Amino acid sequence: MATATPAIRALTDATVSHRVHTYRHDARAESYGAEAVEALATELRCSPAQIFKTLVLELAGGGLAVAVLPVPTRLSLKAAAAALGATKATMADKAKAERGTGYVLGGISPLGQRKALPTVIDSSALEWDRVLCSAGKRGMEIELAPGDLVRLTAAVTARVTSV
Repeated sequence: MATATPAIRALTDATVSHRVHTYRHDARAESYGAEAVEALATELRCSPAQIFKTLVLELAGGGLAVAVLPVPTRLSLKAAAAALGATKATMADKAKAERGTGYVLGGISPLGQRKALPTVIDSSALEWDRVLCSAGKRGMEIELAPGDLVRLTAAVTARVTSV
């Protein structure tokens, strides 16, 4: 069994049905999300749009927040800021993202963060029975119902992808 990360412990403690999937992480990978899609979409017979990435944002005023969206899509910072009730959002730098979540870049999970951050999940998640997101470690993903992900992260849902 895979090592329990804070994200996995959060699901277990909440008695939420989930599955953990692992794959061999390549340190040379240029995109952690694309690596997860390549490793898991075919194996699990799922759409790449069911595999979500977790991005850490800095909101106007300096607070951190999280946006969770399908790997193949691009984040609209404007839409994310609006969904989170902020006037502006920028991508947080690596050090702030890691300090704020307690995870390393490429393994940041929306679950089990050091301090729960305001979270927006792209509303496309609700179109699926199951979605995957980082389990808190590079090369490890959690499969769960999107409603459970929304509930456990106290997230708002909104379309936060750009066209």
